[in-house]
This record gives sequence, structure tokens and C-alpha cells, in this order.
Amino acid sequence: MINSPRVCVQVQSVYIESQSSPDDERYVFAYTVTIRNLGRGSVQLLGRYWLITNGHGRETEVQGEGVIGVQPHIDPGNEYQYTSGAVLETPLGTMQGHYDMIDADGNPFSIDIPVFRLAVPALIH
Repeated sequence: MINSPRVCVQVQSVYIESQSSPDDERYVFAYTVTIRNLGRGSVQLLGRYWLITNGHGRETEVQGEGVIGVQPHIDPGNEYQYTSGAVLETPLGTMQGHYDMIDADGNPFSIDIPVFRLAVPALIH
């Protein structure tokens, strides 16, 4: 069994009110992902898989090559950060998934993306 390189994934999400339309059940969120390579060798992100769940429990799966059109190489001690978005029909939801990666020797491995919330900030009346 090959030890997976040490890669850390952190995600922050934000509600984009200016692009959302609650009357039309359209809630737009941006999320910024930081991928840190804590290992001793370089890694490359090849693909992604997302499971997006809205507030009604409806699930949508998204998968594809790279992220935002690139398959970044991340050297030891460095990080790669990108921002993307998701549109939900509800003001609350979650995302989670994994990245398919390879190490410097061409060995494939997968890194889990922990579940994170997509939520409209509480409104005070």
C-alpha cells in the first residue's frame, strides 16, 4: 500500500446576494478552496467530484477534469487556491467530495474534501 502524500484541503463559502433571486428559488454561492501540499514531493490535481445537497435533500453530482479549467501541480510546501461557485434552489445546502490526484511518481490517490455549508446569512427583521 502506497502512503498518500499529505495534502490538506480547506474551503470557505460565501453567499452572493447580488446574483441571487430568492423569489425565483435561486441562491448563488461562491467557495474558495485552498489545497496545501504538506508532503515531500509534488502532486498534481487531475479531477474533481462534488456531491451538492440542497435544503430539501436533493443531491447533484458534478465531476470532471481539473478545477476551473486547470490541472495544477503543487510543489512541496506550496498551495493552490481557486474560487468557483454553486447555485442552489434553497437558502441552505452542503457540498463535499474528493480530488483525484497523482504524486511525483505517477501514483494515483484521492483526497477527501470535507463537507461544508452553503448558507444564506441569517436575516434580522
